[in-house]
Amino acid sequence: MNDDQTMQLVIVRHGESEWNKLNLFTGWTDVDLTDTGREEAHAGGKALREAGYDFDVCYTSLLKRAVHTLNCVLDELDRNWLPVHKAWQLNERHYGALQGLNKADAAAEHGEDQVKIWRRSFDVQPPALTPGDERDPHVLEMFRDVPPQDLPYTECLKDTIARAWPYFESQIKPQLEVGKRVLIAAHGNSLRALVMQFEKLTPDQILEVNIPTGVPCSYTFDKDWNIIDKHYIGDPAAIEAKISAVANQGKAKK
Repeated sequence: MNDDQTMQLVIVRHGESEWNKLNLFTGWTDVDLTDTGREEAHAGGKALREAGYDFDVCYTSLLKRAVHTLNCVLDELDRNWLPVHKAWQLNERHYGALQGLNKADAAAEHGEDQVKIWRRSFDVQPPALTPGDERDPHVLEMFRDVPPQDLPYTECLKDTIARAWPYFESQIKPQLEVGKRVLIAAHGNSLRALVMQFEKLTPDQILEVNIPTGVPCSYTFDKDWNIIDKHYIGDPAAIEAKISAVANQGKAKK
């Protein structure tokens, strides 16, 4: 699938989670996939297999919805033996005090424009958690090995880029540059953080980028990190419907 002159990367957003289904702000809350989410992840893996993709190394976040998505994809590829690196830097954006709130209810209370800013703006943080809150990553076992000063109480996309992109540059980019075929299973915002850098998008442009759940996206780069090819893998109509569904999550119910 790649040669000495090109680099192959596939990214996939986790399948539908329990809180996606309920339209709740999730962030770093460690919720699992729904049955639909597992089906999406398996379908993504099947699409990769049928398109002839193979990988050498995989990356995911610490959150089980991304980890389990990767597992489903690897099941379909019969590649459970591949090395998998889990990193908090690939976690979803931390939504602060919004975590656990319904997006449509928040839109009805605060206005769709404000919720879109919280969800999609580049540099506006949602309301922060109070230290010691049960949602505070400083008190969660999952993050016990992360330096406390690196753990957020809330994040905007700019903050997410500030952790996800350096991780990509230091850990993932060198693998691609020596010819490794890389698969990343992560989250809407941590993947948007990478996409913004890959595609040299402005803050306004990334605002309108919506990544569908469970659909692999293939990038081929030349040796200078120019994009030779980018495409989603799967049925185009179904993918477009999923992208629209993501875009509409923050709207108030009529």
